[in-house]
Amino acid sequence: MKKKRMGKRSARRPGISRIDQPSTRTHGWFVRAGFYTRPDGTSAPRHRKFFGDIGYGGKRRALKAAIEYLVIVTRVRKRRSRSVQRAA
Repeated sequence: MKKKRMGKRSARRPGISRIDQPSTRTHGWFVRAGFYTRPDGTSAPRHRKFFGDIGYGGKRRALKAAIEYLVIVTRVRKRRSRSVQRAA
């Protein structure tokens, strides 16, 4: 017996969220990366950017731009993190 698919399952993309809010006509992808801890103990994303469907020519193009941005931001973040060596 074959099982029926209940719906379209989206691929897991850590750091990228879909925003569809008809009341404010906001449709697009939101990227958050590079979390840090604030002095009050809460965490916040160091890099965040919204990729709207209309501005990028559709849902797929906006997602592609969001993925490219996330790759660039995480690459820069990894390169900057260096261990500090103390003199003996």
